[in-house]
Amino acid sequence: MKRAALPSILVAVVLLALGVTAEAQQPKKVHRIGYLSTNDPATDSARVEGIRLALRQLGYIEGQNIAIEYRYTQGKIDRPPELAVELVRLKVDIIVVAGGDATIQAAKNATKTIPIVMIGAGSDPVEAGHVESLARPGGNVTGITTLGRELGGKRLELFKEAVPKLSRVAVLYDPANRPSLHEVKELLPADARSLKLTIQPWEIRAVDDFDKVFAALNKQRPDGLYVPGGGPVITANQKRIVGFALKSRLPSMYAIKEYVDAGALMSYGADLADSYRRVAYFVDRILKGAKPADLPVEQPTKFELVINLKTAKQIDLTIPPEVLARANRLIK
Repeated sequence: MKRAALPSILVAVVLLALGVTAEAQQPKKVHRIGYLSTNDPATDSARVEGIRLALRQLGYIEGQNIAIEYRYTQGKIDRPPELAVELVRLKVDIIVVAGGDATIQAAKNATKTIPIVMIGAGSDPVEAGHVESLARPGGNVTGITTLGRELGGKRLELFKEAVPKLSRVAVLYDPANRPSLHEVKELLPADARSLKLTIQPWEIRAVDDFDKVFAALNKQRPDGLYVPGGGPVITANQKRIVGFALKSRLPSMYAIKEYVDAGALMSYGADLADSYRRVAYFVDRILKGAKPADLPVEQPTKFELVINLKTAKQIDLTIPPEVLARANRLIK
């Protein structure tokens, strides 16, 4: 009996070994992720690195089991549709959109089947028509909404506390960006009145507008500059705006902390590092089979105040200690 069983055991062992070898030789699935941003690579580097790190923590390593196709519009408003179509042609598994309504819509127009994960740009995705509801997106779009526009009043409040002499605030915005337009025209006036501030809106529709607006601001000399963010022209000219504020010795408040890293005075908004981690969560769930329609759109739960003390010193501004104590990060 033992001798008769021996050949069968040997055959089983050989077949098992062959199976293991064949499995080891099977190439691992490499998921392709499309990344569509309204920025340029340099401006977007911190965000990209944050998402890469968050993906790595979930086991997705670029060059091993994921490949990321990067596409940047670099502030050109006609580029999102073209680049979105390009990503679809590459047959990516997911498109991550780091941009506002127009860029998200461009991705939606390019595909009804490839999942789209948005990184929020302050817009209400339901109002903008990207999803049916936050709890049940219903289509191929889900992700993060940063609710930037609802924070305008809080930013003005913090701005006034940091700059007690603040009275007239110039607001730089792109009217083509719906969230910024809504904030500046419908939300900020009431917030400003309650704080006894006067806001002076300045439209930036194209790159050529910067010189004209900056010249006018130099004549009018407001007490501060507020940039709510949003819109490819504003985003692509981050360093130019920060440079003007520094040269003009204007205290400035922004919605995005990257401006402060570039030399602006202060920012208040959603903790973007936390948002990047959540983007990785959505990518992971979708790659494991979840449908965007069933993944609720998330709102931020963490917010951060960032202050650049080097800039404060450069423009001869002393920020009250109680404001500094509330900052999540101080750049020294």
